[in-house]
Amino acid sequence: MASAVSSTTPPPAQRAGYRHLLRTPGAWTFLLPGFAARQPFAMLTISIVLLLRHTTGSYGLAGAVAAVTGVSMALFAPQSGKLADRHGQSAVLVPGVLLHAAAVALLTALALAHAPLWALIAAAVPTGASVPQVGPMVRARWAAALGDGAPGGPEPRSERRPLLATAAAFESVTDELTFVIGPVLATGLSTGVHPASGLIAEAALTLVGGLFFAAQRRTAPSLGAARADTRERPASALSVPGVRVLAVAFLGVGSVFGGMQVALTAFAQEQGQPALNGVLYGVFAAGNMLAGVACGAIAWRTSPRRRLLTSYAALTLICSTLWAVPAPLPLGGLGLLAGLCIAPALITGYTLVEALVPATSRTEAFTWLTGSVALGQAAAVTAAGQLADGFGASAAFTVPLVGTALALLTVVSLRARIAPRGVSTAIRHERRTADTHNGSLQTADAP
Repeated sequence: MASAVSSTTPPPAQRAGYRHLLRTPGAWTFLLPGFAARQPFAMLTISIVLLLRHTTGSYGLAGAVAAVTGVSMALFAPQSGKLADRHGQSAVLVPGVLLHAAAVALLTALALAHAPLWALIAAAVPTGASVPQVGPMVRARWAAALGDGAPGGPEPRSERRPLLATAAAFESVTDELTFVIGPVLATGLSTGVHPASGLIAEAALTLVGGLFFAAQRRTAPSLGAARADTRERPASALSVPGVRVLAVAFLGVGSVFGGMQVALTAFAQEQGQPALNGVLYGVFAAGNMLAGVACGAIAWRTSPRRRLLTSYAALTLICSTLWAVPAPLPLGGLGLLAGLCIAPALITGYTLVEALVPATSRTEAFTWLTGSVALGQAAAVTAAGQLADGFGASAAFTVPLVGTALALLTVVSLRARIAPRGVSTAIRHERRTADTHNGSLQTADAP
């Protein structure tokens, strides 16, 4: 009977690598169009700044309109996610991309017509509000493909679960690659073809990529469970305490993105080498990508909550030194280290959502986190710009420090809320089941 007992013990989980992840049935059908559809997300802000700088001659006015776009996206994105959870991704994405293309066309026309600032800001609101949340939708599809009852996957739940962290790492790398390709494409078009061509390309990619992504209905999260389980679905994903804590953490990450963009630009100008800005930010982005790749390749033994706290504490520590660096080489090294810390924080945050939030609200939860990054970035760009104008690049580097320090204080104080209780409950249930099973076997063996 010992052999019978050992046969019931689940085998150890396989190493959750990228090759295993990409063999998930149906993955490529949403990955490729999803990558194309999310490119405009990184093109929008820089395209607005370049166009309005050309038509108004003011970085301040251009930045103000771009910031309104970011805030509008942050406020409306969760509502888009909630609608996608309730009515399906395609039902939200198709009219959304059509509205976004029309809003971008209006903003472009007003800019070229030298419209007043109030008109540009008014057009920026629907432009930002209608930005398609393709990244959260892709993450929701991964969760559906790798979660409980995932169709088409022969692996048991114990082997699929580690792939959720790998999927989060893969998406972090994809996001960072988007923020490398998108701004370069937008800048090249706006400076080499026409100042408005960056925005035009952004709208075209959004429309074409979004429609192709929406057409992949087979891999979209099922609505059957959502409609049958309305009693357990919270009014909003934000009603889950852990999501609120993670949203604050992602605000801090957004402050790093926005603060570094402005502070590095000001630093390069103070050094008399404007082109250095691209190099320094590229090193920062490279650190993020490298850490994302590594996070997905490592078989972690520590909990996501501990990884989040550790990476966030390291990020805050690094940000506390940026303001005092006088030379490009050490600043590039610190920027690389900051990027290495950001990816683990983002990845573990998205991984925790799968354990904290029911499947019926995950797309909305992902959009809250994405919106928090955008909101933190918009606030940081504004604050760092004011500090850079008045006190120089060193003062601008304090924005990431303040943002991450406040977020870290919140996360540490409320860390109990991001502990996925369902995991420990499931473990206790499995142990009770195993004990009962072993007891019955022993009874059967008794003479």
